[in-house]
Amino acid sequence: MAELTRRGLLTGGVVAGVVALAPAAPALSARAAETAVAFHGPRQAGVATEPQAHAVFVAFDLRKDTDRDALARMMRLLTDDARRLTQGRPALADTEPELAASPARLTVTFGFGPGLYAHADAKSPIRPLPRFAVDKLDKKWSGGDLLVQICADDPLTVTHALRMIVKDARSFATVRWTQRGFRRAAGTQPSGHTQRNVMGQMDGTANPRPGTPEFDLAVWRPDGTTQLVVRRIRAELETWDAADVVAREFTIGRRLSTGAPLTGTREQDPPDFAAAGAHGFPVISEYAHIRRAHVGDPSLRILRRVYNYDEEVTSQGHADSGLVFASYQADIERQFVPIQKRLAEADLLNEWITPIGAAVFAIPKGCDEKGWIGQEVLS
Repeated sequence: MAELTRRGLLTGGVVAGVVALAPAAPALSARAAETAVAFHGPRQAGVATEPQAHAVFVAFDLRKDTDRDALARMMRLLTDDARRLTQGRPALADTEPELAASPARLTVTFGFGPGLYAHADAKSPIRPLPRFAVDKLDKKWSGGDLLVQICADDPLTVTHALRMIVKDARSFATVRWTQRGFRRAAGTQPSGHTQRNVMGQMDGTANPRPGTPEFDLAVWRPDGTTQLVVRRIRAELETWDAADVVAREFTIGRRLSTGAPLTGTREQDPPDFAAAGAHGFPVISEYAHIRRAHVGDPSLRILRRVYNYDEEVTSQGHADSGLVFASYQADIERQFVPIQKRLAEADLLNEWITPIGAAVFAIPKGCDEKGWIGQEVLS
């Protein structure tokens, strides 16, 4: 029986049965098993998975000579890395296998950009976003042929997985951009609790809930795929700091203390957009963020799986902070684009945020123990 090697995957000498041909792996420790998220299934993990504390999004540009056959070899190799690392096992040729022992709910999610479909001579199900009026996009945060989203509750786990993925992708692609993000540390708030972003707002209150028909309708396509928008949004914290609580709440349409709409008392209370104040004006402004972002039809909602970023302080003494905004939906053009158009036209929050990066990716379906991510596209 052939021995599975990294070289074999790179050269195409081993083209199937990755798990069957792999040397027997040591049994997972009890702790690793408890913190491992299943990799195999009809849909990729890292979408409906409860967001982990740390994330890195890395986008690649494919080398000119990376054709469909080379793409298939790459995805076999990267899939094998992901299935091993997410279960607490080292990748092939892992020089630091000890770092893989605690997966910490690690998920590795792959996305295909329009350029990857061009290399594969296949029709892309997605196209780049239109330019929105508020955009000030920088090429260093935009585009990409292949995306890998790596999330875990431990930053060292994320770093190690990123290193393994980048090392095994470099024969086929070069890194275009890397964006790191964070949420509250694991265990600091109850499971399912809405996180706050660096501007202090509750972020994701109106998300569809995983495990519900509404979630499946909004996020998943019938074939188990979904679509991802990644936007890097800089928070203008210095001017935001100058706004008082009344101005901030008027801008968002929610109370900062509880996340409740200005017409309610609890975070999950539905906003009453018809409610008027003592002088007859709407309690929730026509231009408030939650009104502009509101979607009544559950099938047209999006899943905000958002991470904060916080880079070095600038030479002028300003914080370089904001959001790595990851939006999952079944159809970008039908769901995300109309929402973003409304926000770009008249959202009060535009005064304090600046989109500086954008990219779109199709998320292939999951795979079983003998398959690999992207097989339906590349084989």
